Amino acid sequence: MQFPSPVSIKWIASFIDATIIGNDTLAATGINELHKVEEGDLVFVDHPKYYATCINSAASFIIINKTTDCPEEKALLIVENPFESYCKIVNHFNPFTPSNKSISESAVVGEDTFIYPGAFIGNRVRIGGNCIIHPSVSIMDNCIIGNNVVIQAGTVIGSDAFYYNGKKDRDIWYKKMPSCGRVIIKDFVEIGANCTIDRGVSNDTIIGEGTKFDNLIHIGHDTIVGKNCLFAAQVIVGGCVEIKDGVTLWGQVVVNKTLTIGENAVVLGKAGVVGSIEGNKTYWGTPAQDASIAKRELVWIKRIPALWDKVFNS
Repeated sequence: MQFPSPVSIKWIASFIDATIIGNDTLAATGINELHKVEEGDLVFVDHPKYYATCINSAASFIIINKTTDCPEEKALLIVENPFESYCKIVNHFNPFTPSNKSISESAVVGEDTFIYPGAFIGNRVRIGGNCIIHPSVSIMDNCIIGNNVVIQAGTVIGSDAFYYNGKKDRDIWYKKMPSCGRVIIKDFVEIGANCTIDRGVSNDTIIGEGTKFDNLIHIGHDTIVGKNCLFAAQVIVGGCVEIKDGVTLWGQVVVNKTLTIGENAVVLGKAGVVGSIEGNKTYWGTPAQDASIAKRELVWIKRIPALWDKVFNS
């Protein structure tokens, strides 16, 4: 999430009651979680396993619960509970805003766009021209829809990320991280019925131009889907996935989090993608593998009984 304008790190330290180590003359331009940080961002870390990764990331400011060395061009903000401090900053700059109308007064809708009765359009949503939004569609706050987009009935755009801070030394193990990202749907996208596309935790979930979704598809937080992709029904994609242009995922494919699918890859039905895969190939099975190899292996597996019989009974 980007701040409306740069914010003095001294003000942020005062706001969360933090001690500054390092350069206190700088200003933060946004706040992000570790997977998406950029220069100028705030990030938090509360586990020793990730201290070095966080400090050496692109982030300029690290909210941390340990006094340690700080790179010269950065600043550490020392607090007792970095997660709570992160949430306080997010909720300050992205507060909950109620909406009691089916189409928020702050939403902007383009020319020749038709919104069916029963759809909900949240605060600060932007919808381009010549779109069709079907009944019972919910487009939550801050989402951006391009031109010539069709969204079928029952779909939710911008639902909260499934993302929690887990600690087993407290009564409530999993505490929700507030979702302050957006969903951005580019031009000529078609979304089927009863799909869910989660907003980013602190960045954007993006669906590329010309991509088509069937019904009952779920896209996790901060995932980026490229141009002209085709997803059949019941595809599930985890968070922070990058799917390149021209990818086809057939029915019931499941894609694990934080991986990349290369351009023009085809994943056949019911496959499980558990690691990054190259483009311009066809995949099958769980874990997904080159379909031509997987099918040859299956043929040989089916021959095992006959081979066994030939070796031991001949």
